[in-house]
Order: sequence, then C-alpha cells, then structure tokens
Amino acid sequence: MDDMKKTLAALIAGALTQTFEGADGVPDAEEIAGFLEVPPDADMGDYAFPCFKLSKALRKGPPQIAAALAAAIDAPQVCTAKQLGGYLNFFFNREQFAKNTLEKVLAAGERFGASNLGNGKTVCIDYSSINIAKRFHIGHLSTTMIGLSLKRIYDFLGYQTVGINHLGDWGTQFGKLISAYKRWGDKQEVENGGVEALTRLYVKFHEVAEQEEKATGSHALEDEGRAYFKAIEDGDAEALALFNWFKEITLRDCARVYDLLGVTFDSYAGESFYNDKMDRVLAELRQKNLLTVSDGASIVDLTDDNMPPCLILKKDGATLYATRDIAAALYRADTYHFDKCLYVVAYQQDLHFRQWFKVVEKMGYPWAKDLVHVAFGMISYEGQTLSTRKGYVVYLEELLARAQEKALAIIQEKSPNLPDKETVARQVGIGAVIYADLFNNRIKDIDFWWDRALNFDGETGPYVQYTHARCCSLLRKAGEQGLSETAPDYAELADDHAQELLRLISRFPEAVLDAADKYEPSMVTRAVTEIAQAYNKFYYENRILEAEPAVRQARIQLTKAARDVIRTGLYLIGVEAPERM
Repeated sequence: MDDMKKTLAALIAGALTQTFEGADGVPDAEEIAGFLEVPPDADMGDYAFPCFKLSKALRKGPPQIAAALAAAIDAPQVCTAKQLGGYLNFFFNREQFAKNTLEKVLAAGERFGASNLGNGKTVCIDYSSINIAKRFHIGHLSTTMIGLSLKRIYDFLGYQTVGINHLGDWGTQFGKLISAYKRWGDKQEVENGGVEALTRLYVKFHEVAEQEEKATGSHALEDEGRAYFKAIEDGDAEALALFNWFKEITLRDCARVYDLLGVTFDSYAGESFYNDKMDRVLAELRQKNLLTVSDGASIVDLTDDNMPPCLILKKDGATLYATRDIAAALYRADTYHFDKCLYVVAYQQDLHFRQWFKVVEKMGYPWAKDLVHVAFGMISYEGQTLSTRKGYVVYLEELLARAQEKALAIIQEKSPNLPDKETVARQVGIGAVIYADLFNNRIKDIDFWWDRALNFDGETGPYVQYTHARCCSLLRKAGEQGLSETAPDYAELADDHAQELLRLISRFPEAVLDAADKYEPSMVTRAVTEIAQAYNKFYYENRILEAEPAVRQARIQLTKAARDVIRTGLYLIGVEAPERM
C-alpha cells in the first residue's frame, strides 16, 4: 500500500473519531485504506472514499457522511477533502506531492517498489517445461516469460524463489527414439543437427512403423520402442546413456533461446527425476484408502467434488502425469518448504490441476491450498492457429532471429548513425516479442502480428523502450551542460501533465504488489506503459533543459524518476532497456 493511501486513511479515521464519536462497527485505518479508489476522471481528485461503506454503522446517507468528514479534515499540506455525491474525494497538495514522490523515488532508484514483504517465504515456480527431443516453439513463449516475470517480481518483493523447468523427459517416445537412432542414426549427424536431427529420426520411426503395420499387420517396431523404454526404466546402461545424451542435446539447443530471453532456472528436475518417487504416492493413497480400482485402472474418486476420477495407474501399472505431479509436489514441499508453488501452464490443463490438487488435499497435506495453477491463453501467429500435427509451427529461435532482423532494418532506416546497432536491435526485437506476450491479461489468447509488435508508437515494447532512451538522452545532455545547484521548484510540477506522471509513478509499487497477488505480469506491463505515455505528454508540453534553473531541476528530477521506474518495470517483465535508440 502506498504512503499516500495510509496518510489519507489516517485522516479519514481521525475525522470519523472526531465527528462520529462512539459509533460502533466503523472500519479502522487499514480497512479504510483498502476502500480508497482512484476516481475515473482526474478532475474528481486523486483518491476517493465511498462513504456508503459507513452508512450501516453510522445510520446516515453517504452524502451526509462525506460532507461531515470533509468539514472535519484540515490538512492543507497534504490534501483538500471535498464531498462529491456519496464520495469523499481528495485533491493532493500538488507541490508537496511532487516533492514527496520524487524524493522517495530518487532515493530508491531502481529499487522503487521493492520490499521485504516476502522475507522468510519461498515461492516455487514451475515454468517453461520443455519436452526433450522437441524444438522450442512459440507455444512455449507464454509459460516461459510469465514464469520468468513472476520470478523477478517475487524476488523484487523479497521472496526466496525457486525456478523449476519440469522437463518432459519420460515416456515411450524415448524408447522409440533410441530404436530409431540405433537403426538409422549417425552420432556426428545428431551432434551437428541437434534437435532437428532427433526430430527427423522420430518422424522416420513413425513412418516406418505405419508402413510395417499396413504391409504385414505387425507392430514389431512399436514393440521394439516399448522395449527400449523399459530398458531405460530398468536402468540399462546403454539405453540410459543414449537417453541422457538426447537430453543434453535438447538442453544445449534450448540454452540458446533461454540466453536470448534472459531466462534462468534453479532446477531442471523433470519427470524422470521422480521415477523412483512414485511408490510413496501409491503407498500413501492406499494407506489413506483413497485408491480404488475401476476397469483395471487405479483411480481416486472425485465424484463428491464434481470432477471425473483422477487416474493414478493405468491397467498395465504405468504411472501418469497426475502421479508424477503429486510426487513432484511432495518432493518440493519437503525440499523447499514452499509458501506457494505456482504452475505456469496453459488453461487447457485446468481440470488436470484441479484434480490432482484435490487429491493432495484429500491426502491431508495442508499446503494443498498453496498449489496454484497460473493459467494462460493460447498463442496464434498472424491469424493462424499453431498446430504441430498440421505442420504449422513457428519455432521460437527463428521468431527471435526474425525479430532482431526486423528491428535492425527499422534502426538502419531511422537511426543509421546509432552506435552498436546490432545490440540495440537484439534488445528491441526480443523485447517486442516478450512485451506483446505480456501486455494483455494472461488468460487471453494472443494473436502475434509483426506490425503491431514492432510499432514504435502506442502500446508496444519499442515505444516504452524508446521513452526510456529519450529520458537517458535528456539526462546525458543535462549532465553535459552541467547541473545547476539551484534547489528544484516543485511548484512548477503542479501542472496536469506532471501530476498525472507523478500519480502513475507513485502507484507503481501497488502495481507490482497486485501483479504478485494475482499472478499477473500484465499489471506491471500496463503500469510501465502508462508511465511512458504520461512522460511523453509531459515532455512535449514542457521545456526542460531550456527552463529556468529551479524549474529545470524539478523537471530533470521527474525525468530521472520516470527513467528509473520504466527501467525497473521493463526488467520485471523480462525486457531490456536500451539507453540509446
């Protein structure tokens, strides 16, 4: 909660005590602060308190309460209070608000909005979760960047975070891949070709298996694949060596993409890691009489919870995703003692998570309530839905390469003399892709279009980055001219454009807190976009370097504050902030 909210809440609480002495059921200052709202129009003030929240306790109409409280509040150095209908509206003392806000922001610098809220608490974040032997495609972008952003946000708020890449590295497909490699593979070709070479082998396996079935009705090749996977399960040295080599090749391939995106993990413990941890899950479910047999399969009945049964073991005794997810959750609870464990996975998996979360709850673990499915929408590309089966896939590495190429072409056209154009093109191109992914509410489906993402105007990554670079340029010029020692005249920041910018900057910490609370990085993206838009309006409406010394100082301070908060906001969503563009 920002300091102004606390101050206003204290003024309201004091006025309530003074005006309605002895009233029962009146909220305290902390509750009052939670009721404060931002009016829909700046002409209606900076904050408003809805007095209908007090009607029942005070037995008066909201307009009467608002008028009485406005008359009792006398704090001209802070604000003016006015009754507007059933609301008590507050208009800040603009000069004092500018001074307080800028002193606070400039003292904190890029740590403005940071806190120790999460001190002593741990958040596990399961994100990206790539599949071994498959290329990293655009469909993995949202889970990867939402996860990274949440990790940075929670770090910023003082939490201990554990970033987990729960690799998809278990299943019959790996036996099939070993079979294909041993029949048609070449070590050097796979080393050089990476995941593409593995994919070709996997595709060939299925083509030959299909031909074999059509020609002879035999499933010998499929059986061979299953046998090799059984060899992996049984710890066969050769099968394990090949399996681990395939993982190494995939991670090496993905590392290039992760490096471009600035993504890191604390753990790569995937499905195979939990292979020897299944027995505990099965034993506990049996011990607690939760496991029942249905058509040969072992399930947990969730009829009373209005859900289909959660499948734990297949008829052949094989474990499933739910079994592994429960084993992983038990391991994480024992290892990290998390206060929250987030799963950044597409909304199509909602039922899966609700089912196994409920199973953990039925097992009697109190931390089941701290398991959170952070769902997100699907991504399409220029109007077309991505489909691996139909062959329409956009690989992320290729998308990022194209983004950099397009950004470089724009820079060559607009700023041909810009130093280190390739670095800036990387920052802008990749930033545009990330920003486009994290701008809207995460549950919304995204349709990615180049002309929107790389537009330097409006609500785009390049626009916000350019605003940051504009601030940096102005501050460099100010430094070259020599800063005056004249004290800033904060009264010169009382105009509407400066005040709107100050209001948005002052509310940035709340946006970060809300983003953490709702697992919604777009709240930071939108906050920093609004700050960039407000700064540009302020910039166009005010002379800065040419102003009188005291005015110049105040406007330079506001520029510094805008620069720092924009840079912080971009960092929190995983976007770099170029100093020159």
